[in-house]
Amino acid sequence: MRAHFVTFYSPGTLVAETTTKPIDAWDVDKAVEMAASIKERYGATPYGFRFSTRERRDDELDSRQVAQSGMYFLGGKIMSLAELERLNDPHDKILISNMRGNKWGHVVINDNSYRSTQPLCDGDVVIEKGE
Repeated sequence: MRAHFVTFYSPGTLVAETTTKPIDAWDVDKAVEMAASIKERYGATPYGFRFSTRERRDDELDSRQVAQSGMYFLGGKIMSLAELERLNDPHDKILISNMRGNKWGHVVINDNSYRSTQPLCDGDVVIEKGE
C-alpha cells in the first residue's frame, strides 16, 4: 500500500504549525489550491508545504515514509547572507548569526500571514505568486 500526503507549514509560536492532508500525487498546483483553505491558530496561513509518500507491505502494521520533497515556499523574498550583512540592520543580528553558524547561504522571508524566515535548502522551491 502506498499513499501520498502534503504537509502545510504555517508560522507558530515556537515551531511551525502543520496540517497534513492526503493528495493523489505530488501535484504542486493542487497543493497550492489546497493551501488557500488552511488556517491555523491565530489565523496563521501556510508559508509553504512539502510532499511525502508513505508505504507499508501487507505484513507490516505501520507505514513508513519512503520519499519526501523539498519545501515549496508560497512566495517570499530570498535573501543571501551577504545581502543581510550589507543591509546591516540591527534587527537581523540574530538571523545573521544563525545563518553563519548553520552555514545557510540563503533564507526565504515570507509574510503570507505572520513573518516567517526559513533556510532555503537544496531542493527547495519558491513559488512566485501567479505561477
